[in-house]
Amino acid sequence: MKITWLGHSAFRLETAKSTILIDPFFTGNPSFEGNDRKEAVKGVTHILLTHGHGDHVGDTVQIAKETGAVVLANADLAAWLGHNHGLDRLEQGNTGGTIPLGDFSATFVNALHSSAHVTSDGVSHSLGSANGLMLHFDDEPGLLHMGDTDIFSDMALINELHRPEIGIVPIGDRFTMGGAVAALACRRFFSFAKVLPCHYGTFPILDQTADGFLEAMEDDAKNVAVPKSGESVTV
Repeated sequence: MKITWLGHSAFRLETAKSTILIDPFFTGNPSFEGNDRKEAVKGVTHILLTHGHGDHVGDTVQIAKETGAVVLANADLAAWLGHNHGLDRLEQGNTGGTIPLGDFSATFVNALHSSAHVTSDGVSHSLGSANGLMLHFDDEPGLLHMGDTDIFSDMALINELHRPEIGIVPIGDRFTMGGAVAALACRRFFSFAKVLPCHYGTFPILDQTADGFLEAMEDDAKNVAVPKSGESVTV
């Protein structure tokens, strides 16, 4: 599997049969600048959303209409994308549910966060739960994108149920757990063979580097990959 970080929480996953975007926040994302948008969306078959905040839904509507990609989201967010934005290739689910998607499946797991869309006049509309996404592939290692979250003890159950080998972990603090807590989550609850940090460095109010996370990972830092935006890791 080829994994490309596209800044913030956005990732592109390439398998033999599928090309997947997770949380494709490109427009307005300073950490995406300099990347080739055309290359980022080339051949996309699926768009997976962890929750409804604008820095995660991002360019989903435009990309889905350009590519015909199937969009996976929680039921409330999927309904909003269909009713308000005219998307019709939608797969909806909710916490605990698993959806088959060709050569992989996606399971909605818990995350501690919020999920809403705020209109220009300041009205907030709930878009369902915030989740992590556990991906099981036919011929690739299992991958957990934690979404936006704090640490919680039931991460141990996620590991027991799914045994993810790859972890995508938010570390930027303020809106998610910070580096030291994220490292504790990885080391206490999971046995990742490869970890990719995200949700940092995008805006000034977030932690700007992965240094604190790497330091707190101690001996397990050898399993951490810290690509620059636009760079890829093959696992």
